[in-house]
Amino acid sequence: MDKPVIIINCKVYHEGVGRRVDIIAQSAQVVSNESGVTIGIAPTFTDIHRISHHFDIPVYAQHIDGIQEGPYTGHITAETIKMAGARGTLINHSERQLTLADVEASVRAAKEHELETIVCTNNDATTAAAAVFHPTFIAIEPPELIGTGISVSKADPEIIKRSVTAVRAISSDIKILAGAGIHSGECVKIAIDLGTCGVLLASSVVKAPDPTNILRNLVSLL
Repeated sequence: MDKPVIIINCKVYHEGVGRRVDIIAQSAQVVSNESGVTIGIAPTFTDIHRISHHFDIPVYAQHIDGIQEGPYTGHITAETIKMAGARGTLINHSERQLTLADVEASVRAAKEHELETIVCTNNDATTAAAAVFHPTFIAIEPPELIGTGISVSKADPEIIKRSVTAVRAISSDIKILAGAGIHSGECVKIAIDLGTCGVLLASSVVKAPDPTNILRNLVSLL
């Protein structure tokens, strides 16, 4: 994905499941077509198949376990989300944190099934550690800003700069996203100007009465 990227994490918000997630996906498809910005969505596991087959946007799982198929109850494997239609998966979101060993196992499992990986990190040291596994994306998200409406782009631009430097010291191929509190076109533009390729966000779109208007604002300065 060479274009700017916006990934919408629906989490398990009431506003982000069932019929409501269809509305968000439709908005993402419309604004992506209008703007040329790649807009993907990470719905709940039960919505992955429907969204991936009804809409022409990238669909991601919110998590996978770094295991192969076998006698494991209640786990989510890379193979199952691939069969459901997902392009990739989030890994290690601050609300679904893993050990470093588990992050590595999840990235490896995803790669074996040719899935993109978005590894979430909470500081530049964790970013550097995650970069060693060569995921598709690293998303830097200070957890104290998530869901606050206070943008990391404005509140802590230095953490974005440090994370970009940490990743680039290891690889020029890993794409970098910024997240936490992203809610406007200005937030997105600042993040990209700081060296990222886009943003990972959630509530500003998922909880919006009109997701299309919010997404149009988010891409307005790109």
